[in-house]
Amino acid sequence: MNYKKEVERLLQSSPFPINLNITLTGRTPSLASSEFLTNKEQGDWAEQVVLKAINDNNFDYVAVQYGRSDTLSAGDDGFKEFYDGYLIELNTIGKKPDILIFRRTFFESKNFDLISDNTVSKAVAALEVRSSSFLANKYDSYMKNRAQEAITNCIRLRDEIVNSPLGELLKSKSESIFELLHTAKENSFCDLDFRLTTWSSSQDLKSLSQKLKELKENIKVLHKRDYLSITPKLEDLALVNRWIQKYGVKHYYLQVFFDMAYVIPFKSILEITSNPENEGKFFSVESDVKNQGKSTIKVNVHFGKKILRRIDMPTRNSTMKELSRGRLLFYVTFTGGKGYLDKNIFINEVVGGK
Repeated sequence: MNYKKEVERLLQSSPFPINLNITLTGRTPSLASSEFLTNKEQGDWAEQVVLKAINDNNFDYVAVQYGRSDTLSAGDDGFKEFYDGYLIELNTIGKKPDILIFRRTFFESKNFDLISDNTVSKAVAALEVRSSSFLANKYDSYMKNRAQEAITNCIRLRDEIVNSPLGELLKSKSESIFELLHTAKENSFCDLDFRLTTWSSSQDLKSLSQKLKELKENIKVLHKRDYLSITPKLEDLALVNRWIQKYGVKHYYLQVFFDMAYVIPFKSILEITSNPENEGKFFSVESDVKNQGKSTIKVNVHFGKKILRRIDMPTRNSTMKELSRGRLLFYVTFTGGKGYLDKNIFINEVVGGK
């Protein structure tokens, strides 16, 4: 089965309501916000980091900016025309990826013309660049420490109950909960589930209830999402597919953090999310403020590959934008911040990936 058919099959079998024939309509946004402008600047910075990281290497491949890079935002002169044109583009060819990867020999040939469909279809890979305001290493360390602290607390509370007179008291009240605690191992606390009952007719029962409550709270910590994510919007899946069906180029999502970046094939995202058993474990679907409240799929970033093994922190500057009616917006711009490409990941997972 070729790439286009595989992607379409996965989308058609998705448990989510994905309309492959979606037509976008709606009123033109009339007002930008400081948060929106900062997010846009961060996204533009992330894209430049990826472009430079690839092109600074003496490869047989070249990264070319392809997606829209207009600086207009809601409220600017000409924004309505820009937005209307963007909707037409989405409804016609789909969502253009931010970056296309070409063989250098073709890029340097006289036949290279980025506005030509024939040229676009000769790309060896397409990258959709997403940005995230986290330091991935620090986040992972924090979550590991949080989980270990919760497990330590679970072990302590279990022992304080089971290895004391409270154990016999619990057994008399709920033998099933006692057995759950008695057989619990360090790596199984996250699987414990019991209904919390409050007993208060004696001091020992009050103490037992309090310890069970604390145990339950620590188990809840182990159930919380503990991974950073690659974040395609649910709405975008059909629009990305529309572009793939037209050009047949393999598509990847590349998530840029402030210290590293991960890449994952679009097809892998569809494979992970097409299995309902993976929801809550390997991905979630949430309404994301950063994505204008749209439903966003959040896939565990560790299903991807670390393509930028390090990113130098960019310089941040405060900038002001004056709107036509005198309102001032203050936002952050980003400059610098070199990315260090893992050449093997780029060649094996992107250029030669699925």
